[in-house]
This record gives sequence, C-alpha cells and structure tokens, in this order.
Amino acid sequence: METIFTKKHRLRNSKTELFGGQLVEPFERPSRAEYIIERVRKVDLGPVSDPDDFGMGPILAVHEAGFVDFLQTAWTEWVAEGFQGEAMTTVWPARRMSTRIPTHIEGRMGYYALACETSISNGTWDAAYASAQVALTGAERIRQGATSVFALCRPPGHHAAIDMFGGYCFLNNAAIAAQHLLDKGAKRIAILDVDFHHGNGTQDIFDTRDDVLFLSIHGDPMDAFPHFLGHADEVGSGRGEGFTVNYPLPPGTDFATWRARLADALARVKDYAPDVLIISLGVDTFETDPISFFKLTSDDFMAYGGDIAALGLPTLFVMEGGYDIAEIGINAVNVLQGFEDGA
Repeated sequence: METIFTKKHRLRNSKTELFGGQLVEPFERPSRAEYIIERVRKVDLGPVSDPDDFGMGPILAVHEAGFVDFLQTAWTEWVAEGFQGEAMTTVWPARRMSTRIPTHIEGRMGYYALACETSISNGTWDAAYASAQVALTGAERIRQGATSVFALCRPPGHHAAIDMFGGYCFLNNAAIAAQHLLDKGAKRIAILDVDFHHGNGTQDIFDTRDDVLFLSIHGDPMDAFPHFLGHADEVGSGRGEGFTVNYPLPPGTDFATWRARLADALARVKDYAPDVLIISLGVDTFETDPISFFKLTSDDFMAYGGDIAALGLPTLFVMEGGYDIAEIGINAVNVLQGFEDGA
C-alpha cells in the first residue's frame, strides 16, 4: 500500500491548547505523524510518496470561499493587532445573537470556530493546505487504479465543516478527496468515519447529498466532543435523507460492541455500492487514548482492517485522530496491515 506524506505537516506546530481549564501542549502535535510514518517504514508497508499540488480548486469545491480566505489570513491579522499569543477564539455568535461576519480578527475567529481548543499559529494554513493535497493525491491514485492508498494527513480534517474550523481541523481532507473523485467521474462515494469523535464537519458538508453516504461510529455526543452533532436520529436532509448514518456509543464501549456497529455500517456500504470507500481513520478508539473512552486494543485495529477489506472496494484511508502518541504508529498501521492481509 502506498503512503502519501509530506514533511510540511510540521508547519502546524501550535504550542497551546485549552483543556480542562488549562493551557496545555496540544494533543494534536507533529510527533503524531512522525510516529506513524516511522511505523509505515519499519513494517515496509509500501512506497512513501510526496503529494502533488492540485491547487485551490478542490478546496473551494467543498469549503466556503470566505472561510478559506479567513484561514489564509487569520495569523497575519492576529499579529497585526499586536496580540502576543497564538490566535484563540474567545467569543461566538451564540444563540439569538447576530451572525454577521465581523471585520475584527477577534470576531472573525469566533464566527468561523466551532470550539476554542484549537489555536491558529504561524504555519497553520500552509500545513492544512499541504494536508489537503495529501488526501487529493491519494484520491488521484485510487482514480488511476490503485486498490488502496494511505493518505497520512496532518492536521486532520473531519471536524472542519463548510465554513468552520475546530477539533484540530481546518480543511476537511476526506470530504475534499470525495468531491474530487466525484468531479472526476465517480457516481457514489462512501465515507466511513471510525475516529472516536463524530465527523461533524463531514456530515455538515454532505447533509443534503445522496452521492455521498456518510457513516460515523463514535462516542455519544451527550458525553463526547463535538457534543452538538452525531445523534442517531440525524439521517440527512432533503435529497440526503437516509444517506447519513450515526452510531453513537457510550463510555467504556468494548470492541465486540463497536465491531457490531462496524458490521452494520459495512453492510450499508455494500448495499450502496460506492465507486470508492474513504475511511476517516482515527485510532483514538484505543483503550489508553487520553481524550477518549472506548476500549479497543492494538490487535482490534488489525482485526477491523480485515473487516473493511472484505468489501473488496477501492479504499482510501485518510488519517484523522489518535492521541496515545507512543502507540499511534502501531495502531494506525495495524489497520492498514489488517486490510492488506484481508484483501
């Protein structure tokens, strides 16, 4: 399996995250990707390639132009105001407030943010742009005939909505890859999100669409971030009704319970018969992940990789979360090895 990877992910190296009432070192940090690529090479998973550059077009096919402009200029505007720390959101257009877009960077941060844990710093845009190109290159490899590709994206993307960032995500890499495949001739794409946290951004992007089936197995939003999307009764709207499937699960969920939901999701994917399956691959379902509450083991990742392979579909893996950094390489690559063994 080919891996697409760029060292430009290191440009996203924020120093602050708001967690538990404290400013801490971000859980989403450069070493995450470094441990994964080290493991890819150690097990000789396959060739490692730099991404191609597809430009802004595929990004703007998914994200609202004003939001993209904001991401490109936010850090410069923040510094120009004389602020000394990293750009962090402090105010939102909350319920019953105006949703007009402010001109001041403090207000624009709040307008485009879905949460305040994710700061913006120097290099954030460049890394996010490069991460999207990683996903696009993986999608293009699939379009050219590869049966499976690993897009080692960092920063991750599945929380990024049409016009919102947060949850460590700025551009929705999986959604951008899906739209690229559709624009190049695919008729149907399935996105299966196995990250612990609900893929609220992906759901938002494809909510009214029937050419993308979105399925997510995740911590119940009553107990887990992002809290305000991901309930089982959210099934899509308009033409997209029935093409969103959510599997919220409670604290302490074990692999047997989780795998049963995966089996249901894979059966739905099979019935949908997509041209390509995209896996939003988060391994924060691991039993010792510091910001999650599922109980999967390293061997479980290998097992469910085989379950996905049994569908026999062209499959693009797009890296999302996973914050037990010492184990992230083993767990992510176990999914890919399990997939290859089951293919």
